[in-house]
Amino acid sequence: MLTRKQLELLDFIKTRMDADGVPPSFDEMKDALDLRSKSGIHRLITALEERGFIRRLAHRARALEIIKLPDAMEKPGFTPRVIEGDKPAAPPAPPRGAMAIETVHAMELPVMGRIAAGVPIEAISEVSHHVAVPGSMLSGRGNHYALEVKGDSMIEAGINDGDIVVIREQTTAENGDIVVALVEDAEATLKRFRRKGNMIALEAANPAYETRVIPDHLVKVQGRLVGLIRSY
Repeated sequence: MLTRKQLELLDFIKTRMDADGVPPSFDEMKDALDLRSKSGIHRLITALEERGFIRRLAHRARALEIIKLPDAMEKPGFTPRVIEGDKPAAPPAPPRGAMAIETVHAMELPVMGRIAAGVPIEAISEVSHHVAVPGSMLSGRGNHYALEVKGDSMIEAGINDGDIVVIREQTTAENGDIVVALVEDAEATLKRFRRKGNMIALEAANPAYETRVIPDHLVKVQGRLVGLIRSY
């Protein structure tokens, strides 16, 4: 499954190559997709290449080759669009989270980088890209965001390395919830939450990993797992 921005970029590259015979420059792609920097284009190009839609040719400027197209783009007049269809212009999304909208079938969420399902990694604070998720996956009216899973400590909970988890922002959790926990304001990890008096146990779902027991004042719940997206 491609995100809306990935589809837009692939369609723009195809259109320019059909018209001019050469791919657009990174600056042209950045302007066409209304991105602030070329780093976003680099990430989109890498994602398209990893999914087998394009190939970068070494030692050549502007060297992109389209390998295949999604089924929808094979149809004449294709225009990339959000799953729920066209919608009126809206103000820019806030830097963290997106409000769930009950009247749409799908919506885009910011992917805030990677979350460790293993040894905690540094806290996550920047949007890396966006992903479309079914509206039914979003619980309640709070803000939601997505994270890419790194590691295998939650495999027995059905969460694999490389999965995208959908998180509802909240600062509290019930025992047994799978949460994003910020440890000592520096490390973020995805674990099952257990409170034991004034201590918090962050449990893995893999016997190869030990449970971490940490004073509660050093653990901040950043959100609760509400959905998962897997690419095959």
